[in-house]
Amino acid sequence: MTTVQYRVLFAKKDEVVEGPDDADVVVSVAAADVAMDPSVAFMRGKLKATGSSNALFELLRSGETAAILARLGSR
Repeated sequence: MTTVQYRVLFAKKDEVVEGPDDADVVVSVAAADVAMDPSVAFMRGKLKATGSSNALFELLRSGETAAILARLGSR
C-alpha cells in the first residue's frame, strides 16, 4: 500500500499537511490552484510530487487526490 502526504501551501511557512512524514508520495500544491483538476495542475507544473510517478498517476486517476486537496484548501 502506498502512503501519501498532501501539502496545501497558503503562504510562506503557512501550509496544511495531511499524511505521514515518511510517505511514499508527497503531493504539494498552492491553495490558489486547489480548484484546478489535479491532473491538469500536474501537467501545468502547479502540482508538484515526489516519489513514485506510477503511484501518483494511480492517485490522480482514482479521484482521491482532488477530494483531499479540495478539503484541505477550504480551511
